[in-house]
Amino acid sequence: MSNSTAAAKTLIERTGANTDEAAELIGDARERIDALDDRIIGLVQERMAVSAVIQEARITSGGRRVNLSREMEILGQYRKALGKPGTSLAMTLLELCRGRV
Repeated sequence: MSNSTAAAKTLIERTGANTDEAAELIGDARERIDALDDRIIGLVQERMAVSAVIQEARITSGGRRVNLSREMEILGQYRKALGKPGTSLAMTLLELCRGRV
């Protein structure tokens, strides 16, 4: 078996595809997903930092750390854009961005 055939077989095994073409397409798409995930993680980290600034300003001014009406707006926005799973995603983001209690 040649090196290219072994590499293709490995790609087919890794992707679960039945053809070289499908395996290559899946491999390329997974690379794109990995790049998107890296960007999403970076954006979530940025959102966490911005939320910390907001919370600090709110607390320093005598307010509460969490603004429930704002959180409800965010939940609605995600639900409208992504359906019911969007609500779960928004809840996870809000939890991450609330920081430590």
